[in-house]
Amino acid sequence: MLTVASDIEVLARFGRALADPIRCRILLALRDAPAYPADLADALGISRTRLSNRLACLRDCGLAVTVPDGRRTRYELADERLGHALDDLRTAVVAVDADRTCPDADEKGCC
Repeated sequence: MLTVASDIEVLARFGRALADPIRCRILLALRDAPAYPADLADALGISRTRLSNRLACLRDCGLAVTVPDGRRTRYELADERLGHALDDLRTAVVAVDADRTCPDADEKGCC
């Protein structure tokens, strides 16, 4: 049964997906256009096994979906608004001073 996730759960899933650079690259690639796994692996220069593991995470997080296409399966963002959210997040982070970090970054391991 599908349930509506809380705001915190949604943000945590999104954060988990963005925590891995390869998953970020996949999301950005899917933002541009749907793709087949083999094509994504070639474009990103990673093995199909590594790609498959990351795609499974993105599916489990609800950020990517599979679309049957004949004998193949295509991946795309679960919602087109995710592409806009990625762009907004990227530009918001770019706008932050590059040399600014949390005062206690060394203690907490952030920034």
